[in-house]
Amino acid sequence: MTATDSLSVWLRVRREADWQHAPVLQRIPPASDGFRTWCEGPVRRRDPVRAQRLLAAHTLARADAARRTPLNFALLADWQREVLGETEVPFRVNGAYAKDGRERYGLTPHTQTDFASCLRESTDSDIPLAARAARAYLDVAFFHPFTDGNARAALLTLVHILAREDIVLPEVGPLQTTRYADDLAGAADLATLIVALNRHRH
Repeated sequence: MTATDSLSVWLRVRREADWQHAPVLQRIPPASDGFRTWCEGPVRRRDPVRAQRLLAAHTLARADAARRTPLNFALLADWQREVLGETEVPFRVNGAYAKDGRERYGLTPHTQTDFASCLRESTDSDIPLAARAARAYLDVAFFHPFTDGNARAALLTLVHILAREDIVLPEVGPLQTTRYADDLAGAADLATLIVALNRHRH
């Protein structure tokens, strides 16, 4: 197991990343909702129950976006109860591992507060929308707040942030790729990918 705290690494990368120069997202009327298409296609073929739970969580996330509900852990936990089919989904109480132990996410008395602070930055209008969505996606991935389902939580967070500003991606499949806490270039590339997916209309 790695001794490096990948959450600390991510927080450093997060500070160093050039978020302000991310490409600008254009509001293009969506032909289809890529998240729903993904759930109803590849996810449902693999696991119908998982697909149904994700769709229920997605409905909540979109409704919260329409109400402009502030993004915080409680909101993510509401969605995550649907994702996991659980009645309680507290913030993790131990260090967490991912990628077969190659990444370890530490836990300190400040982790939850730091996470809340990062989520609040998702409305910072000085940062382009694609960068805010990418950054929050990676925040959820690397803070790893839940004991299970963090990749799904990260994607729902990204969808919610875009939907708050009337952006619906027509495709989300390419977002489903392994990301690493120390990948500075990859963090910026995620914002660019969001813009590219938004432009890609069938």
